[in-house]
Amino acid sequence: MAKKFAELRDKMSPQAQARVEARVKEVIDEMALGELRRARGLSQEALAIVLHVKQPSIAKLEQRTDMYISTLRSHIEAMGGQLEIIAKFPEGAVRIANFSSL
Repeated sequence: MAKKFAELRDKMSPQAQARVEARVKEVIDEMALGELRRARGLSQEALAIVLHVKQPSIAKLEQRTDMYISTLRSHIEAMGGQLEIIAKFPEGAVRIANFSSL
């Protein structure tokens, strides 16, 4: 019989639990568009309907490594999110405001 994850986690040492939580945060902090869409519980077809495009367009977009910021923003907003552009420097991070009015 399968055990609930909470039961397994409770049996782990505090150090092991901390390692798992850190790894989960890493995975959540960085996702490809397709992974993000699936994590949000959306199919390519459903997203295509919201964006008024055909499903193959979504598949093609998810494979791209270069796209317009406006295209990425539309994609993120269709999933219920908000796109922010952050520049990271050794001294700290800066939110780029040029794209907020697109």
